[in-house]
Amino acid sequence: MHLTDAVVAAQIDDVLTRADAHDGVAPIVSAGDPILRTPVLPFSGQVDDATLTRLAEVMARTMRAAPGVGLAGPQVGVGLSIFVAEDPAAVRSEIATVREREPLPLRTVLNAEYTPATGEHVAFFEGCLSIPGYQAVVARPRTIELRGAALDGTPIAEEVTGWSARIVAHETDHLGGILFLDKAEMRSLSTHASVARLWNEPSTQRAAAELGFTLPSGPLL
Repeated sequence: MHLTDAVVAAQIDDVLTRADAHDGVAPIVSAGDPILRTPVLPFSGQVDDATLTRLAEVMARTMRAAPGVGLAGPQVGVGLSIFVAEDPAAVRSEIATVREREPLPLRTVLNAEYTPATGEHVAFFEGCLSIPGYQAVVARPRTIELRGAALDGTPIAEEVTGWSARIVAHETDHLGGILFLDKAEMRSLSTHASVARLWNEPSTQRAAAELGFTLPSGPLL
C-alpha cells in the first residue's frame, strides 16, 4: 500500500463518514488488511485541527466500545501516526501489583516513537482488537522513553513504566506495521477463553512452565 498525504486525508474522511453513520464508532480493521502492515506517515498537517480532533474522538469512542485500552490509526484504516490509549485498570489488586497496572487517563499521541529505558523486560499475555479472540505472551521493556506530540502539538518526552508502557509500545508498534504476534512467544498462543480459564493469574510463570516457553529472566521468571 502506497501512502501519500492525499491518501491519508481521504482515509480520514472515509472513517469519519462511516463513524457518523454508526453513532460515532468506526469499524476496526482485522489482521490481513494491508493497512496494518504499512508504516504510517507522520502527522504533518494533512488535515486541519478540527478534523484531527474529530478523528481522535472517533478513535477513543471506538476503543471504548470494543472495549479496549488502546487503538492506533491503522486499526481504523488510517495510515497516520496517531494512537489513543486509556486504561481504567479494572483488575484485581494482586494482578495490578504484579503487572504494575495503574489507571491511564485518556490520551492521544501523534508521531509516537519509543525506546527501552533499561534492559529489563517483563512478559505477560496481551491481545489486540485487530486479532480478536486470541492472546499470547509478549516480552516488552518494563520502562520506555516515549517521544511524540499531544493532540494540541505539545511535545511529549517522558518515561512510561509498567502496564502503561506495554500499551504505549503495543500501539506504537502498530504505526510501524507491527502486530503483537510478531513479538509473541507462539507456544503461549491461547484463546481468550483459555486465558480466562487457565492463565488468569498475576504472572505468567505457570503458563510458561506448562506450555513450555521461557520468560525473560529464565524458565519461571
